[in-house]
Amino acid sequence: MFAVVRTGGKQYRVAAGDKIAVEKLAGEAGDTITLGDVLLAGEGGEIKDAKGVVVSAEIIAQAKSEKVIVFKKRRRHNYRRRNGHRQQMTLLRITAVGAA
Repeated sequence: MFAVVRTGGKQYRVAAGDKIAVEKLAGEAGDTITLGDVLLAGEGGEIKDAKGVVVSAEIIAQAKSEKVIVFKKRRRHNYRRRNGHRQQMTLLRITAVGAA
């Protein structure tokens, strides 16, 4: 069984055993959380009712994503700014997809 869940403003298609990286969620490594915002559920090629479907996940680690370089330049004004950013993320292992 698979489900499409929304967390951190993004949507992920998940099934039991999948590993995903999402925006930072509260919790420590080893904690179990539930992703309740299920948009769609299905089995094989057919779509099922997503009402009452809950996705359980285990937090693997709290980490940082790849560095994103922000470079601003205004031509002919000798203006250059270079900045970097690493977004906080949570690594999840989906343990179960099913009814509540």
